[in-house]
Amino acid sequence: MTAIKNFPYPFFKNSFFSMLKIIADLRLAIILLLSIALMSISGTVIEQGESESFYQQNYPENPALFGFLSWKVILLLGLNHVYSTFWFLSILVLFAVSLTTCTFTRQVPALKATRNWNFYHKVRQFQKLAFSSQINYGNIESIQQILKENGYKTFQENNSLYAHKGILGKVGPIIVHIAMLVIIAGAIVGTLSGFVAQEMIPSGETFQIKNIFKYGAFSSSYLPKDLSVKVNRFWIDYGSNGNIEQFYSDLSIVDPEGAELDRKTIKVNEPLRYKGVTFYQTNWGIASIKVQLNNSPIFQLPMAPLKLKNNNGQLWGTWVPTKTDLSEGISLIAKDLQGTVIVYDGKGQLISAMREGMILPINGVNVKLIELVGSTGLQIKGDPGIPLVYLGFALLMIGVVMSYLSYSQIWILKDSNSIYIGGKTNRSQVAFEREFLHLLEKTKNSFG
Repeated sequence: MTAIKNFPYPFFKNSFFSMLKIIADLRLAIILLLSIALMSISGTVIEQGESESFYQQNYPENPALFGFLSWKVILLLGLNHVYSTFWFLSILVLFAVSLTTCTFTRQVPALKATRNWNFYHKVRQFQKLAFSSQINYGNIESIQQILKENGYKTFQENNSLYAHKGILGKVGPIIVHIAMLVIIAGAIVGTLSGFVAQEMIPSGETFQIKNIFKYGAFSSSYLPKDLSVKVNRFWIDYGSNGNIEQFYSDLSIVDPEGAELDRKTIKVNEPLRYKGVTFYQTNWGIASIKVQLNNSPIFQLPMAPLKLKNNNGQLWGTWVPTKTDLSEGISLIAKDLQGTVIVYDGKGQLISAMREGMILPINGVNVKLIELVGSTGLQIKGDPGIPLVYLGFALLMIGVVMSYLSYSQIWILKDSNSIYIGGKTNRSQVAFEREFLHLLEKTKNSFG
């Protein structure tokens, strides 16, 4: 009993409330918000999710950018994946705690205070109000009716009357805080559970999401296990000058039995969305070429991208044997899917150019070009936090609009032959002054 009696409960209680006061401090919230903004800027300026060699090439140690920012610093601090670092998530959580504490220690009590009926019983109380007046006409009942007609909620106690309106203006800041908490929750959920994958799939093939290069700690539970996607067709629209105008992928979502669940032709900025997973059209390539030698079956040979010294454009190539012992052959080079390939012999000498459907005799063999098969580059994103972020921004817009509503209060006291009227508002002082003068004028006219 003595140990319990001597337990320093007041000390811990005071320490707890002191800590709450610090956490709910507006200055701390501003510092955290600025920190989040600065870290977000760094994540925008510094490329995210690239390979180590990329940062070594673009952020060398000598000379280091700004004298200190080198690839080692970037990798050490996690600036190559800012939004998933523990320190960025920690700042988000601390900011959320600060908002929550501020909401329950300041905003909620302020809202509760507006529901109290605060009557004035002394004349000197009106002297502290921003707007006040003394009139010798009218009565409380008639003024109460005028206030009701102007949207005020009124409460009366003997010779005193209290009225207020615009209580939604007090709810607005709470909604804003809730909205920001929802947005933060969505960002954290997306970081910990989302994923980004990149796939290069030939036209006509079916694939499952496997090439995942960005993921969170809990992404495996969100990654669709039985989802398969079929690339029904991939094609490119070219302009009259030969430049690419747009490329398309006709995609089908299929179940394990092959039944089609959804289908859409996607292009740049028009993705396919299915159960929280989004498929974006981002790239393209040449997967293979179909050729026929004399009357042989049609061969489909893979084409590989070729590295150019000056990095000017992109080419794909393959080798086609013209003899059964593979002692001789030709090289086929293509730069796009318009159906034209360049043919080189075994010594690298240019032979000719041919288009789809053409037959070219080479080394005693008739080589027929059947088709160039394209491959589509898809970026696949899954982010379970997006619905929360959208909800948060919707609440934020609602809360901001509500916050602009003025919260106005009016007090009335009847003393002997005079009536004292006073009021105040938290914003729109000019509009409230006009409303206050209109109340006085309307009261005077009703008894004129």
